[in-house]
Amino acid sequence: MDFWQYIQWEKLFDAKLAWQSLPYVLQGFSYTILLSFLTMLIGLLLGLLAALGRMSKYRLLRWPARVYISIIRGTPLLVQLFILYFGLPVIGINLTPVFAAIIGLSLNVGGYSAETIRGAILSIPSGQWEAATALNMSYRQAMRRIIIPQATRVALPGLANTFLSLVKDTSLLSVITVPEMLYQAKIIGGREFDYMTLYILVAIIYWFICTVLSFLQDYLEKRFSRHIV
Repeated sequence: MDFWQYIQWEKLFDAKLAWQSLPYVLQGFSYTILLSFLTMLIGLLLGLLAALGRMSKYRLLRWPARVYISIIRGTPLLVQLFILYFGLPVIGINLTPVFAAIIGLSLNVGGYSAETIRGAILSIPSGQWEAATALNMSYRQAMRRIIIPQATRVALPGLANTFLSLVKDTSLLSVITVPEMLYQAKIIGGREFDYMTLYILVAIIYWFICTVLSFLQDYLEKRFSRHIV
């Protein structure tokens, strides 16, 4: 029995429908990009604070940071989004889809980037700290002027990969009715009775976005490392 002869290849992808649907799917492009950049910025700030808290000698700062990182890294993003959007109304907290998305994605990025940032900071040789001390720099000055700039080069590949994952994870926002690209594709697919074509179209768009971002990542890595011998 020839398995392949039963596959209806003509229904795999309708190029005409994809082209006609492209403008409508791209209506969700702005949500994908804006939410990706916004939550990445917020997440980096949270990640830096959590990383510094994780390395603090004070338990009052260290343990909350550890618990936060553990919860975020130990639970699926989809569950986190469901708790924020569908769970919180049970206790009287109602969030709009976009606001729930911003909170959920930001917290998630913060939890994952915290360990990347912490590892980058710990990779800086102790001699750099000693040099800062010799120059009578405070902890904050040493971090801002010496440690963070060097740690940025080390953390860049990991953070760039986190951003790529974030861009793809925005597709999960369709389950809480954020009108991003996958949400638009589901609407058109249901109307045209052709989900396969629309899902492949969205996959191609995401692939294109991530490819462009990968080239940007390579450029930034080369730029930040050009002075390293």
